[in-house]
Amino acid sequence: MYIVSQNLSNYGVPVPEDCIFRINLAWINSLDELKDLLQKHESHKIFLDLPINRTKPPNNNYSLNDLVPIIKSFSNIQYFAISNVDSAKYLEPFLKILPRTLNVVPKIENAKGISNISEIVNSLQSSQKVIMLDHDDLFSSLIKQNESPSKFKDYINKLIDFCNSNNVTLLRTIGVVFSDDEKRITQYIK
Repeated sequence: MYIVSQNLSNYGVPVPEDCIFRINLAWINSLDELKDLLQKHESHKIFLDLPINRTKPPNNNYSLNDLVPIIKSFSNIQYFAISNVDSAKYLEPFLKILPRTLNVVPKIENAKGISNISEIVNSLQSSQKVIMLDHDDLFSSLIKQNESPSKFKDYINKLIDFCNSNNVTLLRTIGVVFSDDEKRITQYIK
């Protein structure tokens, strides 16, 4: 499974047809912009990423009620990531309202999420179980909780072992795109 960021398309880099196109809603300034992007990439499977409790900019916020009609209108939206999942209970409101055809992807960003990974995965309704790890946020959360940074590898290995043993797809960041040519207008760059 290869997922590429919407930011790649900002620089005219073609997105291969077999890639899943990820739209991070933190970088979407309006729902109209989202619809335009979805239409532009209608031939791709879409991985929609909803940042919740995001503290770093940009931090555009959309309600689930705003997003559900859009999700229902674009059948190519096949994955829906939710940030900061640390328990099955956290996922309940999403699983109640999102279409069952959508593959909900919990984003694991702290030690509690890793400790509760079994219950989180068991609450997912789709046959394909997928989770996403945010390495940076996991490391930051360990520091904030006064845990030793040396435990970082232990938590990641625990998550990898769980996923390997339970047929769960674990998505991790592999590199990023850097540029000196940022043209987008966002909430923190005017």
